[in-house]
Amino acid sequence: MKDEIKKEITTLLSDKKARDTIEIIKSLKYSKDMDSMIISIIREMEAEYDLYMTKHGRYMNFVDSDLSKNMYKGIFEETKGEYGFVSVANLSDDIFIPSSYRNGAMDGDLVLVNITRGKTNTSKCEGKVLKVLKRDPKTKVAEVVVENNVWFCVLNNDNKMTKLLLEGEEVSKLVSGDLITITLNNNLKKKMPTAILKKRIGHKNDPGIDIIAVLAEHDFDVEFPENVIKELKTIPSEVRESDLKGRTDLRDMEIFTIDGDDTKDIDDAISLKELSNGNYELGVHIADVSYYVNENSPLDLEARKRGTSVYLADRVVPMLPHQLSNGICSLNPNVDRLSISCVMEIDKNGKIVDYRIFPSVIRSRIQMTYNKVNDILERGIVDSKYQEFVPTLKKMKELSDILRKRKINQGYIDFDVDEAKIIVDDDGNVLDIKKRYRGIGEKLIEDFMIVANECVASYIDNMGLPGIYRVHGDVNVERLRTFIKRLELLGIRIKENLNGNINQKMIQRILDKLKDSEAYEILATLMLSCMDKAKYQTNNIGHFALALRDYTHFTSPIRRYPDTTTHRLLREYFFKSDGVTNEKISHFESVLDEICLTSSERERASIDCEREVDKMKMAEYMESHIGETYEGIISGITSFGMFVMLPEKLIEGMIRLDGDTKLIYDANTETIIEAGTHTVYTIGSKVKIKVLDANKDLRQIDFILEKGEKDEKKEKQKVKTKHS
Repeated sequence: MKDEIKKEITTLLSDKKARDTIEIIKSLKYSKDMDSMIISIIREMEAEYDLYMTKHGRYMNFVDSDLSKNMYKGIFEETKGEYGFVSVANLSDDIFIPSSYRNGAMDGDLVLVNITRGKTNTSKCEGKVLKVLKRDPKTKVAEVVVENNVWFCVLNNDNKMTKLLLEGEEVSKLVSGDLITITLNNNLKKKMPTAILKKRIGHKNDPGIDIIAVLAEHDFDVEFPENVIKELKTIPSEVRESDLKGRTDLRDMEIFTIDGDDTKDIDDAISLKELSNGNYELGVHIADVSYYVNENSPLDLEARKRGTSVYLADRVVPMLPHQLSNGICSLNPNVDRLSISCVMEIDKNGKIVDYRIFPSVIRSRIQMTYNKVNDILERGIVDSKYQEFVPTLKKMKELSDILRKRKINQGYIDFDVDEAKIIVDDDGNVLDIKKRYRGIGEKLIEDFMIVANECVASYIDNMGLPGIYRVHGDVNVERLRTFIKRLELLGIRIKENLNGNINQKMIQRILDKLKDSEAYEILATLMLSCMDKAKYQTNNIGHFALALRDYTHFTSPIRRYPDTTTHRLLREYFFKSDGVTNEKISHFESVLDEICLTSSERERASIDCEREVDKMKMAEYMESHIGETYEGIISGITSFGMFVMLPEKLIEGMIRLDGDTKLIYDANTETIIEAGTHTVYTIGSKVKIKVLDANKDLRQIDFILEKGEKDEKKEKQKVKTKHS
């Protein structure tokens, strides 16, 4: 109700005509008993700078006021307790906030910021936080500090050690060094910022607490609640005869799985045979999770809350308990498993001629690994256990090549950016960091899953029924223009007309132009940021990067809630005897938007969580490599330093400018110039660096340009002072 009234007020004032409180109330046409609530909402909107009150006591939208020309409202993003950035909805670049201009802002706070240097419409700019408007409501992790029988806490990874007064019933049971989850008190009138205790998650010296703390900060629970554990007792451990009713029996077919070496939650299995007409019959068989997870049961609600499984350096935090994810739902070899099959007839040009989607029971012949499959298809090395499946695997590669060629011809954009694989020992200590290999086996499974997801999306969409779609919007033209200007600094000239329709073929051509650059990984990642993020929604606008009109997520129901929901839709619409009913349509219309929103949010949280752990483990790895020299490539330029990527490990660190009079930032060209030598450093430039310092707790790695011993001592002292 409150949010609806806020939207109505914003819409009312969008004509830029200022109104007083009485005029606003009359225009909204609510009953008189709502007057006090509307007045309260107006004051709240004013306090949060959604509204601006003129000197005549009349209100207008803040964005229409003169103040908004140099003042912006946005979310403050902290960089481990030092400087920060403010992201503003209608600005293409974030506003840099020096540490001295934070004005008490903490990560995630809604703030009002004033531009102090640069112009927002032409280049990156700096600003000053004028006021904290609202504290971030999200869960945070903090360390307890007890002094003179008073309980404080310090936000995790805050090297400024800003103390927050701790409030809550269980506070007195805590000891110094305990790690807890908190929410910030939104009462900004208090002299000292305060935090409200949620729960204790462990002590800072507990084994593995570093990763548990990151999970807690992103609201991922390692343990499942009691009501979920209780429901597990009703789930069978094997397929029963009664479960087979209405299912197509595929247990005699040659069906198998291909996954990573250590995969235990197996969602998908595949089959292939050649038809008499020369076409291929591809089967994609997906674990039937929704058969065991009933809508609105404790298991279902917990899965919806989590949204996704989280894959970290040394563990998986599953969306579903192991009894399901590794047990009855996992398509393990040589056991009966319930599945939903999408069987497609595909011609020699990769066109889908026909398809069927139905409930089935399968028995996987073998649990293959990507490494073994890649040995066969790339190097001709065959493990004896795989011998009988070699003809099918080769035929699968043949179909995969056809599907990929068709996808590329349609406009499919493959950024092909490497990912880091962090190798740890049994205690979670980092042993090495390597590039994750993506071979023929990985691409084959990707091609087959994409075509199955497309078929399922078309199946639901063509019927005009409510569904969940994986959508991807168009390119941000302004960001792409800025990116192309950066390429010109590297001598890469892009001759594309950005005033017309930007389509997939254009993006393909630009990527092809970058392929030969040593900085391809960095440049492709920057180009990827010019595009909208993929998300879930009920409005099917298509998937730009895949060049598909219809696309959904169907193939990973063990680890993604949207896939589980898509399975539920298939069951309710097509597998049940009563078929499509008005009641079902009405029900799914009422719940799917919220499921899409929550699933998109939890997906972003899992990505942030995984990146945070990767950064932490990379810093931990570099702690034992201080003083070593590497070849790197500049991956980012800011007014406060240069980010440098080590291409062999995909580790990123920073060369800081503070106090270094030799390195000068040029805002016009977004480059850094070295005084004396006139060397120009820009994104993509190769540099030789030395590891100056690394701090796992701060997720921070400091580099310096390789230089003399005297300069290095100065840099070390500067970093030591900063960390203390």
